[in-house]
Amino acid sequence: MKKPQRRIGVVAIIVNDPANTHQKINSILHEHSDLIVGRLGVPRKEEKLSIISLIVEGTTDDVGALTGKLGQISSVSVKTAFAK
Repeated sequence: MKKPQRRIGVVAIIVNDPANTHQKINSILHEHSDLIVGRLGVPRKEEKLSIISLIVEGTTDDVGALTGKLGQISSVSVKTAFAK
């Protein structure tokens, strides 16, 4: 059976209520830390939102599990793009 291919990509996360969701988000990111190559977080306190970008490397299923959990949080928007 063919082993799933690991891919490099970026995950963009916009958090509209960071004060109430940061613990849940950080817990999910920690749970999937083996996929995360780099992370950049930009707090925008005046707009009451945060922007997090992740560089990830993993199978599409693994990254999908991460983004699926994040996307279930009502104040979070997630988009993913993979290198060809």
